[in-house]
Amino acid sequence: MKRRIPALLGIGIACLSCQPATGATASGHVRTVGRPERSVVATIVFAEPLEGQSPTRPGRYTMTQRNKMFMPRVLAVPAGSTVGFPNEDLIFHNVFSLSRPSPFDLGLYRAGSSKERIFSEPATYHVFCNIHPQMAAVILVLPTSYITEPDAAGAYRLDLPPGRYRVTAWSERSQPVTAELNVSSGSVTVPELTLDESRFVGLPHKNKYGQDYPKTAYDPLRDRKF
Repeated sequence: MKRRIPALLGIGIACLSCQPATGATASGHVRTVGRPERSVVATIVFAEPLEGQSPTRPGRYTMTQRNKMFMPRVLAVPAGSTVGFPNEDLIFHNVFSLSRPSPFDLGLYRAGSSKERIFSEPATYHVFCNIHPQMAAVILVLPTSYITEPDAAGAYRLDLPPGRYRVTAWSERSQPVTAELNVSSGSVTVPELTLDESRFVGLPHKNKYGQDYPKTAYDPLRDRKF
């Protein structure tokens, strides 16, 4: 069954921090600096084992096209997961990404239809619509299933089996920051992670051909309904 990820605050995560049989609850706090007041930006926290291979549990997730937006704007999933892109508008849409190592283009498709893609390679995929330049999203494909989202105060928790881990905080407006920790049993506190978004500059993106969007792409009356 395909799972829909709620679009609360434009964020979606794989919700896979399952309670281990043994291990600990790692809790921590993400501090953000340089973010404008009232600005809502997705923050993701994930943990990768430093010894051995990280278990991943691929799933099926959804990034909806609605009101000329991708919802959620940010989606974090384990590698190998399938993401569907249903078109819930009454107009044509497209889904493409030029991000390496696996750029893709799902082509043009009409209202009420859907296309999907398996994301096998861990990477940050910047996703756009070749028709509507205002449509932008990020799919964070991770080599782990230990993924969570901090609350409004920046607090988070991850349930981890015993071992050594690298914990990473990620934001699309900052370089990721990491901390390492040892997990045995009980509870463990992750050192505070600080994301600095003060140097972020939003720039217009190119279309799928690597060119500027035509001026007609910004005309709200140009869309055909089907």
